[in-house]
Formats: sequence, structure tokens, C-alpha cells
Amino acid sequence: MRRNVVRHNVVSMRETPVTAQVSTAPARHRRGTITDRAAGSGLALTDGGRRWHRPLLVLGIACGVVALASLIAMPFDDRTLMGESVWAKAFKFGFSFFAYCLSLAWLLAHMTKLRRTGWVFGTVFAVISAAEVGVIVAAAAAGTYSHFNTAEDPFNQVVQLAFQFVPVMFLANLVIAVIVLFQRIGDKAVTAVVRWGLLLSSLGMFAAFFIVTVGGQGERTVVDAEGNEVVLNAGHGVGDLDGNGMVLTGWSTTGGDMRVPHFIGLHGIQVLIGVAMLLGVVAARRAWLRDVRVRAAIVHWLSLGYLGVFATTMVQAVRGQSFVAPDAATLAGFAASLLAAAAGIALTIRKARQAPDPDEAVAAEAASWEPAVPLR
Repeated sequence: MRRNVVRHNVVSMRETPVTAQVSTAPARHRRGTITDRAAGSGLALTDGGRRWHRPLLVLGIACGVVALASLIAMPFDDRTLMGESVWAKAFKFGFSFFAYCLSLAWLLAHMTKLRRTGWVFGTVFAVISAAEVGVIVAAAAAGTYSHFNTAEDPFNQVVQLAFQFVPVMFLANLVIAVIVLFQRIGDKAVTAVVRWGLLLSSLGMFAAFFIVTVGGQGERTVVDAEGNEVVLNAGHGVGDLDGNGMVLTGWSTTGGDMRVPHFIGLHGIQVLIGVAMLLGVVAARRAWLRDVRVRAAIVHWLSLGYLGVFATTMVQAVRGQSFVAPDAATLAGFAASLLAAAAGIALTIRKARQAPDPDEAVAAEAASWEPAVPLR
């Protein structure tokens, strides 16, 4: 009996954090499941199959369908608004909310404190988001403008009313971000991903308010897809109200555009989640990356560089400069952000690789271990 206990202790000490995470689950739950395969490869960010936030999950899937349907509709519907398909905006908003709602649904499922409060604010976010995407799709189907439209017909009044709740959606996301600051979700690396991701998304949403306050002001008359004249008040561009939009994104090529930092900040959390999953995959094969402190440090440095890129695009847009035409100051901002992140990550990796191999250290300790009582 004693011999078996010692053998179990040695084996468990030699297990890496990745393999130990998989092996502790009951055998009936480990075999042949997608979750377990993901955990074994390092793709699973957290333990347990908790139920995701249902309203956000449903909305995320619905927005994915909206994005796909809008993309399919573009070649078959030749109606345009300012040179781009009437379905372009529905596609962009559908895809954006698809990615963000699923990320938030996963996050809320893994909160350890104030879960009920998080669920309530997540539901508020989902309801307002559904209304916003809904009126954008309705406007696209009607062949008219959703944003900046000053028409007084009942349809447009409903569209504009839905947009009045966007600040509430921002506050709901901000409350969730503050709640997350005081709890750990997963290990240190995943916690860093969540905290930095919510900070970036909140900043990205806040940047959207600058579209109206800093962006182009002034009224002009345009024609919708049905040939009707529509008066628009304000625009996305800085220095050029409408600009000549880039393909698909619609970002101005002739002036600044606040939608650039809005997009970059809003989707920072998805970028960081992808990085965390990639680090988990590499950690399953590289011992020096299995230390969660190393992965957390990499996430911190990458997030800092990402924040610098966001700030640079924010300043660039306010200056009325197109994203595709950066000057020396903007390029310097991008370079400084990327170099700072790269230097910090390189230093972290160097220290991690120079540290003793944890597997070898554990094996050496196990080999030199002598039982207090002789084995029989």
C-alpha cells in the first residue's frame, strides 16, 4: 500500500499543469468530448462547462446569422447608400455584435462574485443591443439611412429612439468591467485577458461618442436607395463628413474617422482571448511557457501595446487624418506601441527560457526523495 502511495506522489509531481487539468476530471467526462480535447490542447481557457449567459448567447448567434445573411444579400441587391451596399452596415454591426456578445456571454458565465448582478447588466446590454441591430437591419431593408437621419416619419423616429439607449448599453458594459476588476476568472493569464479586454472594449465604446461630438458636424441632403431625399445631420468623418470609404469597413480615406479606434478598442477582448488560446496551445509543448505568470506577463505587455495602438488611432482620427494615410507622428506612435510590447514580451520569454525546467526540477526532487519509513 505504501509503495503505491509513493508512486502516485511521484507521478502527480511530474504532471504538468496542462495534463493535470485534464487528468483530474472523472473518466466518463474526459473521453471523446470537445471540451476535453480543447483542454488537452490548451485551447480551454477555464475549467468547467458552465452555462453561458443565455440572452447574450442567443443574441450573438442571431447577430451572426444577420452578418451572414447581409453578406449573402450584397451581390443580389444592387441598392446602395453613398456608394456602398445597403446591407454593408447590417453586416458590420451583425459581425461586431456576434463577436462581442459571445465573448461577454462566456465571461459572465465564469464570474465568481456578484454573478446575479453581472447577469442583470448582461441582460440589459443584450436587450439594447438587439434593438440597435434590429433597427439597423430594418433601415437596410427599407433602403434608407439609420444613423444621422433627421426624417420625421414614424419609421425613422423608432430607429432614432433605439439609438438613444446606446449610453445605457455603454454603462452596462462599464459596470461589468468594474465588477470583474475585483475577482479572478480562470488563472492569472485569463484574468489579465478579461480585465484588459473589458478596459479596451469600454474605451472603444466610449470612442463612439466622439463620432458625434468630435466628428463632422453639419447638415446635408443626400438620396437614399429608393431615390428619396434625406437630410443627414453630422457624419463619421473628421474633416470630411462622409469621406470616400474603404472597402467593406467604410472608413474614410480622405479624413479622420472615429470608427477606427471604436472598432479597434471594441474588439480588443477577442484579440486577447485568441492570444490566450494560442499561448495555451504552445504551453502544452513548451515547458517554459507553462508557468502561468509568464503567460500573464505576455498578455500584459501585449495589452499595453494594443492600448498604445488604440490611443494612436484615436489621436489620428481627431486630427482629421485618414487611417490609411499616416504621417510621421502617427507612425511614431504605432512604432512606439509595438516596440514597447515586443521588448517586454521578448524580455519575459528570455527570463522564462533561462529559468530551470520545472519538469526536470520536479523529476530531480522526486528521484532524490527518501521515505522516512523503509519500504517493505
